[in-house]
Amino acid sequence: MEKRELFNWKRCIYLLLAALLPALGGYAQKMTVKGVVVDATNEPIIGANVVEKGTTNGIITDLDGNFTLSVERGATLVFSFIGYQSQELPASAQPMRVMLKEDTELLDEVVVIGYGSVKKDDATGSVTAIKPDKMNRGLTTSAQDLMTGKIAGVNVVSSGGSPGGGSTIRIRGGSSLNANNDPLIVIDGLAMDNDGVKGLSNPLAMVNPNDIETFTVLKDASATAIYGSRASNGVIIITTKKGSIEGGKARLRVAYDGNVSMSNVKNTLDMMDADTYRARIRSQYGEESNAYKALGTANTDWQKEIYRTALSTDHNVSVFGGLGTMPFRMSVGYTNQNGILKTSSFNRYTASLNLSPSFLGGMLKMNGNLKGMYAESRFADVGAVGAATQMDPTHSVRDAGETYQKYFGGFFQWTNDGKSLNDPTWLLTNNSLAPANPVSLLEMKDDRAKSQSLVGNIEVDYKFHFLPDLRFHANGGMDLSSGKQTTNVDPQSYSNNYYGSYGYEKIDKYNLSFNSYFQYMKSVGVHSFDAMVGYEWQHFHRKGHNRYAGIYPQTNAVNPGKEYSPSSKEWASENFLVSFFGRLNYTLADKYLFTATVRRDGSSRFHKDHRWGTFPSFAFGWKMKEEGFLKDVDALSDMKLRLGYGVTGQQNIGSDYSYFASYTASKNYAYYPIGYGDGESYRPDAYNKNLKWERTTTYNAGLDYGFLNGRLTGSVDYYFRRTDDLINYVYVSAGTNFKNQVNANIGSLENKGVEFTINSKPIAQKDFSWDLGFNLTYNKSEITELTGGDRSDYYVAAGGVTIGTGGTVQAHAVGHPAYAFYVYQQVYDEKGKPIENTFVDRNGDGVINDADKYFYKKPTADVLMGVSSKFVYKAWDFSFTLRASLNNYVYNNVEAYASNMSTLYAPSGFLTNRPNMVVENNWQGEGNYYMSDYFVQNASFLKCDNITLGYSFNLKKVGSGRVFAAVQNVFTVTKYKGLDPELITGSGTGTNYGIDRDFYPRPLTSLVGLTLNF
Repeated sequence: MEKRELFNWKRCIYLLLAALLPALGGYAQKMTVKGVVVDATNEPIIGANVVEKGTTNGIITDLDGNFTLSVERGATLVFSFIGYQSQELPASAQPMRVMLKEDTELLDEVVVIGYGSVKKDDATGSVTAIKPDKMNRGLTTSAQDLMTGKIAGVNVVSSGGSPGGGSTIRIRGGSSLNANNDPLIVIDGLAMDNDGVKGLSNPLAMVNPNDIETFTVLKDASATAIYGSRASNGVIIITTKKGSIEGGKARLRVAYDGNVSMSNVKNTLDMMDADTYRARIRSQYGEESNAYKALGTANTDWQKEIYRTALSTDHNVSVFGGLGTMPFRMSVGYTNQNGILKTSSFNRYTASLNLSPSFLGGMLKMNGNLKGMYAESRFADVGAVGAATQMDPTHSVRDAGETYQKYFGGFFQWTNDGKSLNDPTWLLTNNSLAPANPVSLLEMKDDRAKSQSLVGNIEVDYKFHFLPDLRFHANGGMDLSSGKQTTNVDPQSYSNNYYGSYGYEKIDKYNLSFNSYFQYMKSVGVHSFDAMVGYEWQHFHRKGHNRYAGIYPQTNAVNPGKEYSPSSKEWASENFLVSFFGRLNYTLADKYLFTATVRRDGSSRFHKDHRWGTFPSFAFGWKMKEEGFLKDVDALSDMKLRLGYGVTGQQNIGSDYSYFASYTASKNYAYYPIGYGDGESYRPDAYNKNLKWERTTTYNAGLDYGFLNGRLTGSVDYYFRRTDDLINYVYVSAGTNFKNQVNANIGSLENKGVEFTINSKPIAQKDFSWDLGFNLTYNKSEITELTGGDRSDYYVAAGGVTIGTGGTVQAHAVGHPAYAFYVYQQVYDEKGKPIENTFVDRNGDGVINDADKYFYKKPTADVLMGVSSKFVYKAWDFSFTLRASLNNYVYNNVEAYASNMSTLYAPSGFLTNRPNMVVENNWQGEGNYYMSDYFVQNASFLKCDNITLGYSFNLKKVGSGRVFAAVQNVFTVTKYKGLDPELITGSGTGTNYGIDRDFYPRPLTSLVGLTLNF
């Protein structure tokens, strides 16, 4: 029995061991790996990724760079961190010490500056370089869309929701009152002309966003002064993509980017509907009144009638790589964008070619770019937006009555019954004081433009064989653009009071440029020198021709279908810019950086006594992290101080001949009939021979920082900018000039502010990463001098509104921002309700007049903020962008215009509607009520520009791809009572600067897209 029991026990043990051995074996295959990850200086790297290759098993290093990870025996570990080269090592049972080498490509990353480039770490000026993020950009029709909310100090505001529309770009606020406030745009080394042609809003509209490699924004004068007279408002440098030879082998690659989008009107004004309107007319005028009898029987939402769901598409194909030993890139693109306002559309075709060969063992490099664009635009009459809020909702869009069919194209219009049907000249006319049928404004006006542009340049860069430290660079370029806009208005349209019209305007322009420079770079011990001298020549030429004529309707008994009052005009204009420039960069011990630049510009736009301007700049950089007292601070990976000073100029004053007497030729259009019997006359132009350069002086102090081995980076900048000899239109005494207004230097303007940027990677793991960026800009602007008047209360009126005769609600004055609102102070009752036409007697003289107006708020924001966030989890990505604008104000012209409730029915016999926001106040249109600060409303906002969700995939042995869906203009949080708080800002010349009227609304856009790479 004992032997049998012993045998059974042994058998049980054997069976148990047999069952446990596989598990024990598996357990024995696991091992624990410990170690530390350091950089080349033996400093620990915090947050480095340690991942078992081929798995999701991983960990990040702690504050001392240490890690502990359980892995399979024989496993390979992958060590990686931002800014360092990844490294793969076999797992070891012994403590591992892993040293990651810095990624020299990142360390030596260069940013493009004026006439050359510099290592990012060695830049002394306020320079921001970004690469378009294809995962987080939403719908991008024009290049400026890629910058919106992404760069501190740069404010990009679209002109509205019109397809193909341009944008207003301001860098650190505007530096001028009436001269151009747009930044200089440089595309592949070619400085562009900011003036567009018909159908081409600005130079950025002709660049396919998919062709852009990088944006570089130069903001302070130490960075921009190398461009001299064109850089007062900053510089945007665009570098487009190029081909490359990979590993010495020529290989062709193909990429496709496309999307289909759907746009809808986001919101409309809350108007009285037909039933509410009828009740209002009944209560206000009575059922026996002409007003009540004028009501119709329909229920029309006029805003709904003018908008539509718009489908659009965008497709881009690029082929790049190498042809033999020549890198090349070629792309074509097609954009079809339809607007939410009926009849508006934009079609664009683009093509680009880049060749970048090298010769003589790389000592001679060439780069050729050629870009072409053809666009067709149809513009909707934006006046329909305002008309839709005024048109009586009780009438239909169309009317079957004989009168409307015969004389108004079948559209309902308010008629002028004072005209006889038998009058051979006028026949039947509409009521010119009444609101127009907004649908007829759109459908009976055919307003189109065709534009084409060809931009190209050739760069040559040669390093001298006998002295490789010396190089010569030359760049010749051209910008040829042409546009023609043709406008046909049906004779039965409201907008021409029954007569039709035909007209066109054609503008052709070219910009030719050549620049060359020598650059010498040498390092001797702890000293490094980079010296450059150069020369530039530019020629800008524009010419135009227009012709307009009225058209009699076919029903006219005397001149059916014939022209009347034709007029035409031809003009041409050109200017030249000649420049000499130089720059010296000196670096001591790779810690102390000095930059000095100077540029001397000669502009043909000024009299010979004021033609030349000299623009210097100086900058200092200190790499504080390299000093001993910071070198051992583990958490700090970068710290650099920047100080800069510089002067830039302004000569883009709108006219090429402002300094001498000139005349504009035209036919049937003149102030003085100086002609010779051929119908051509000459109109004298205003001039001022004493006009001289605007000069902008900028001081900048900045700090670049980095923490946790570059996982947290950013910068802080303070700037002060003063513009002297401001150019603006001023009134002159009668008889002293050809006009009562001329361009003159009238004063000074200051901008000062703070910019803050932070970019972080809170999560950086193998399968999950999170990129987060935030920027903030604070800017304060103030006019410090105006020389046009001697009185202390002198001001220059601005900001015309559509109420009253010549009414203005803005002004320029010393001690206030440009375009500050200049209005009366509203009085309110005990319930907080505004009392019509009752204002505060601010000077206490018992009379309300212009002396009681005061400066109240401004259109520009005090603070701008932008947030960009992107999550990537395995193949999925999710991103969004937010923007905020604080303390910007808008004059609500829409509400002010509609506030007169006494004229729902006009004596000439028509009805008009009102938005509900004015009904409660029930103002009766007395006095200067529209000059009240009540209509200057806080337009601060928080906007979500886009939300994007994407999925990336691989095509086995073929390539890769990504499919995504996005929503654009997602939401807006604001207290502003109008449709959109974000209006065109900083134009400096238009009366719609911070004034809300006839605004093409920005749509809510949804899109799906596909990217393929082969």
